[in-house]
Amino acid sequence: MAIILDAMGSDNYPIPEILGAFDAIKRVSEEIILVGDEKLIINKMNELSLDGKAFQIVHAPEIVEMWEKPVESARKKPNNSMAVGVRLAKEKSGSAFVTAGNTGGAMFNGLRGFGRMKGVQRPALSALFPTRKGKCIVLDIGANADCRPDFLQQFAIMGSIYSEIINKVKNPRVGLISNGEEAGKGNQLIKDTYKLLEKTAINFIGNVEPKELFAGEADVVVTDGFTGNVFVKGSEAISKFLLDVLKESLMESFSTKIGALMAKPAFNKVKSLIDPSAIGAAPLLGLDGLVLVGHGRSDARAITSSLMLAQYAIKLNLIKKMRDGISSRI
Repeated sequence: MAIILDAMGSDNYPIPEILGAFDAIKRVSEEIILVGDEKLIINKMNELSLDGKAFQIVHAPEIVEMWEKPVESARKKPNNSMAVGVRLAKEKSGSAFVTAGNTGGAMFNGLRGFGRMKGVQRPALSALFPTRKGKCIVLDIGANADCRPDFLQQFAIMGSIYSEIINKVKNPRVGLISNGEEAGKGNQLIKDTYKLLEKTAINFIGNVEPKELFAGEADVVVTDGFTGNVFVKGSEAISKFLLDVLKESLMESFSTKIGALMAKPAFNKVKSLIDPSAIGAAPLLGLDGLVLVGHGRSDARAITSSLMLAQYAIKLNLIKKMRDGISSRI
């Protein structure tokens, strides 16, 4: 079995994908198959002085660009790299499909190729967030901009199952993102979802604000895809801003440079915690196949991390365990 990598997904395709795949060879046991414009991939490998025969390359002449409308583009380009990659995985040539491409395109092609798990209305994109006490799963972070309360209820169930599998958490604490901790806070979607989650067979702890999330007071946090995507991008931007300002300040004088040198291990630890490249991709939970979606700005390290996460999910038999968990709860 293999991991299928969309070589045309990232903003700077196919270089991050090529470099990430070459690095991943040393870290994952599964074969990695690259899908995309074969001539372009081989030319880039030659420019980078890399062995063009190191990977099987499956030609896909079309690309779903980030700026394109995913459904319309996917229909007009049936041989795009996502569609071809999902077909390969569906035909059992691979155990997982990884892309750093258009989230909507990944969702559309994943649904068309794998379909939804029985009982699931909408798959959700999940992410692992660092907290003071470990990792918190946040979903949805961009697959569904508009949601109904019953969608968020299913996200909570899927997130709880995923936390049990991926983070080994027993009876995960599930929170609902809102603008206040008290019951009754939030917009109508949050208020209606709160009532549903109170009756759901999960460990629902009520509304949470971002400060509770980062404090590690929840294992799973649920929101709609629009709010989740803004939250993720805002958190990444703030983290980068603070690190950049700190770095500039520490380089202002000889004494601060000495202090920075002494504190370098601590800074590296903080950087590793908030670096999105360390995780790389997020699975679309609820699809009846393993599809992981990374950031469009993914670099080689993020691609390598995505492939390693795919291997971890394969070894955990994530799809079967998710399917079994969902069938008993939804």
